[in-house]
Amino acid sequence: MRQVKTLLLVVALTFSSVLMASTNSDDRKNETAAITNQIATLLKNPRFTLEKEVVANVKITLNKNNEMVVLSVDSQEDFISDFIKDRINYSELTSPVNSVEKTFIVPVRVTPEE
Repeated sequence: MRQVKTLLLVVALTFSSVLMASTNSDDRKNETAAITNQIATLLKNPRFTLEKEVVANVKITLNKNNEMVVLSVDSQEDFISDFIKDRINYSELTSPVNSVEKTFIVPVRVTPEE
């Protein structure tokens, strides 16, 4: 009887942890998608021309006013870092984010116009 109780406890803990992990992952993906879409809108129409595609990882956090604050931009081009910080820093999100974790890493790709 004791083994059955222990087995049921292990199964219950495993099942609950799997449910928690899957629920949070979907919410986080939706929030990241909303942030990514807003960043894409903010970075449209740059005032410079590019010869090649530039990729950067942008680490942002959200302040209490639901504004994005750029923590770092991982890019090899300094002017891209400045451009991203100028456009994104302290821009308010249109949709509220209810995530416990308020730090996000968003990949950004700036491509030359054709």
